[in-house]
Amino acid sequence: MTNTQTLEKPQAAKRGMLDNVLEQFNSAADKIDLNPNVRKILSITNTEIIIHFPVRMDNGNVEIFTGYRVQHNNALGPYKGGLRYHPTVDIDAARALAMWMTWKTSLAGLPYGGAKGGIQIDPSKYSKGELERITRRFTYALGENIGPEHDIPAPDVNTNDQTMAWIADTYMSTKSTSERSKNQHVVTGKPVGSGGLEGRDRATGYGVFLTIKFWAEKNNQSLNGKTFIVQGFGNVGYWAAHFLENEGAKMVGVQDAFGSLQNQEGIAVEDLFNYGKANSGSIVGFPEAEAMNGKEFFGLECDICIPAALGNQITKENANSIKATLIAEGANGPTDVEGEKILLDRGVTIIPDIMCNSGGVIGSYFEWLQNRNGELWQLDEILEKLEKKLRSTYKKVTAYSEEKGIDMRTAAFAIAIERIEKAYVLRGIFP
Repeated sequence: MTNTQTLEKPQAAKRGMLDNVLEQFNSAADKIDLNPNVRKILSITNTEIIIHFPVRMDNGNVEIFTGYRVQHNNALGPYKGGLRYHPTVDIDAARALAMWMTWKTSLAGLPYGGAKGGIQIDPSKYSKGELERITRRFTYALGENIGPEHDIPAPDVNTNDQTMAWIADTYMSTKSTSERSKNQHVVTGKPVGSGGLEGRDRATGYGVFLTIKFWAEKNNQSLNGKTFIVQGFGNVGYWAAHFLENEGAKMVGVQDAFGSLQNQEGIAVEDLFNYGKANSGSIVGFPEAEAMNGKEFFGLECDICIPAALGNQITKENANSIKATLIAEGANGPTDVEGEKILLDRGVTIIPDIMCNSGGVIGSYFEWLQNRNGELWQLDEILEKLEKKLRSTYKKVTAYSEEKGIDMRTAAFAIAIERIEKAYVLRGIFP
């Protein structure tokens, strides 16, 4: 049930994600002279939930799993953020990702706050039946800590629409018969036949593509003939590559958890995708590309680099080797602070994650509205709404960046934080 292929990261890099997001936050807060009381509030999380729960395995043995849900801030609305199943999930990772979600939803102008969580698990080691029981038991243990007007999970690394269907069914089963239908929007990213939004599967990747398209338009460039590399060929990486290829761009490198490939003549996106489906999700052995050393992946000759795996993939160790002039962050926190400084000094443009990959949470918002209002939206309408919203955000961020003479990430953070600050200033702080 793997949704996004990812790369393993060591403990030290994983812990660094929290340091990165706090440094990014404080840098932007300094730029806008953030109200010191609001800074204190936004520097920490509201709620942190750690759950240890037992699940019976197929062989009859019981295993104990650890699950997390961190709710960072809800000044603008219900908490919103994904659930990931990965060995690197821990409390610091959840804190960092929850904070990024707060800035992401605020920047997009959505009525949401930020949350994140998941289970510390390698899902490839468990059967589908075991994963269903693990998911349902985790949902039951979370109880009223999630809810359609309180905290709304979504798919993330190694979770998908099936995972969300299990969560929704389990949560609704805890409600009275008359209340069940009112709780379908407890999660987003559900299957289309079970309250899901048509096109939600491609929303994040489509958003990554759109921000690249907007960058090209602003710089009077064509995507036709551009070369790009993608790290992570799961849901996000595949759809971003799909839409770029449709514009005439050429994928010359791809990396997933199993291996790395290159071909300067081009790698056909659909051919690779179909090959992966037939080989347990792995790109290894694809005949139309050459295997390469994974440590040299970011040094491939290309115009555009799309990191769409885990956090802290671009660091001071590899930033100088990057040939791309544009980095579009499909993953959350793929570039650490030190790596970013090197890239900016070299004149590389970075489309920050909280804008670049926000198509997913925007699509989730559309699904939430669809469920809430009892509506059904068509795919062309959804993609049109998504492009309109992302174009507006892109224009705001680039205008702010140019006006203040700051990089796009700091501009995006500043806009997001100012919106939350305004909410606190207007409402006051209880009591």
